[in-house]
Amino acid sequence: MADGSIFKRIEIKYMLEKEEKEALMECMKDKMIPDGHGDATIRNIYYDTDSFLLIRRSIEKPAYKEKLRIRSYKSASPEDQVFVELKKKCKKTVFKRRISMPQCDALSFLSGNKLPEGIFSGEKAKATDPVIVDEIRYFRDLYKTLHPVVYLSYDRQAFFAKDDDSFRMTFDTNIMYRADRISLSEEPGGISLIKPGQSLLEIKVSGGMPLWLSRFLSEKKIFKASFSKYGEAYKDMYKKGVIKIGDF
Repeated sequence: MADGSIFKRIEIKYMLEKEEKEALMECMKDKMIPDGHGDATIRNIYYDTDSFLLIRRSIEKPAYKEKLRIRSYKSASPEDQVFVELKKKCKKTVFKRRISMPQCDALSFLSGNKLPEGIFSGEKAKATDPVIVDEIRYFRDLYKTLHPVVYLSYDRQAFFAKDDDSFRMTFDTNIMYRADRISLSEEPGGISLIKPGQSLLEIKVSGGMPLWLSRFLSEKKIFKASFSKYGEAYKDMYKKGVIKIGDF
């Protein structure tokens, strides 16, 4: 997958057992190609307000919801490039804005500081669109108490269709979160959000789903799942008393 800055698509999720994933991988082997990131362990830092306003709104399943995170595809030092992503969902359509910058600049920017001079010039300009920066800055300033709240990691296999690179499928395993050591420099680890052997399949389309995939899901009686990684992490923290009603 190219490291583009703007995405608009529909995302459909399914929770697969080990045998279902193996069967799907066999079915898709002549139709899908591994993307540029291949097999990767994705690390995320999710931002929210002091009262967890963003995720509390999201799990109520409104017509419109939004999230902010920093992402890397490897352990990232302060100077390594990471992605700052603003993800919005309106009804079934997902809109994602993404910029890239060193982790130290990303953390500083989201804490309320200005970006360094020169970040919009030279090679950096390709990955740091000033329009998207302004959109993220507005979001940051609107929700005044945004700060890192969860470190969330998972192993991902990503593919795109041979005949349509806008059609993507990803398989996420070892989905884990923690509320401490929230840094992309840290190694993955924490509390698991899915059972051993399970995979979260995400189908990402700008149009319709291919007929071969629709047939496979129908024949195997695999149904859509409502699963938000950050949402599940929040609910688990709430259940365990890490977050209390009195906190907000």
